[in-house]
Amino acid sequence: MTEKIRMATKDDAKAILAIYAPYVKETAITFEYEVPSLIDFEARIIQTLSRYPYLVAQKEDGTIVGYAYAGVYKGRAAYDWSCEVTIYLAKDVKSQGLGTRLYQALEVELQKLNIIQVLACVTAGNIGSIKFHEKLGYEQAGFFSNLGYKFNEWYDVVWLQKTIQPVTIPPKKFIPYKKDLR
Repeated sequence: MTEKIRMATKDDAKAILAIYAPYVKETAITFEYEVPSLIDFEARIIQTLSRYPYLVAQKEDGTIVGYAYAGVYKGRAAYDWSCEVTIYLAKDVKSQGLGTRLYQALEVELQKLNIIQVLACVTAGNIGSIKFHEKLGYEQAGFFSNLGYKFNEWYDVVWLQKTIQPVTIPPKKFIPYKKDLR
């Protein structure tokens, strides 16, 4: 089955949160301690779409089974051409190529904004995610020891980086996505 990839709306927050919640409760893949409220998650989607794309993968029956989005890498103007990317999949659709399709679609959208560098922050013990990113052309750019603490354990973090279009001087102007959902 091929999932439809489309831009998220705040109405997708409940389905997206259902995918995210087990990662918060059961893993150190995210360093969030508590599952966000639905209202907070809706606000996050709206905030993201004010500047970057936020994609969902949806089955033919309408079920959302994954999502990927970009976010601010650093809140300074000189970083406008770089962003952090994030992806989460429902556990029953992993290793079926959906993550690759979501990230490829996200990169296409980011190129339209003149983004050059995409970065992913991964818990160092999450070898599957590191290999997934490397398969897509990401290279390890940084390693931080004992950076996050969750479940009574310290976790190392790996930053991965991918150049998605040529570096130019001067760069093309960054174009915010600006999907207004309010």
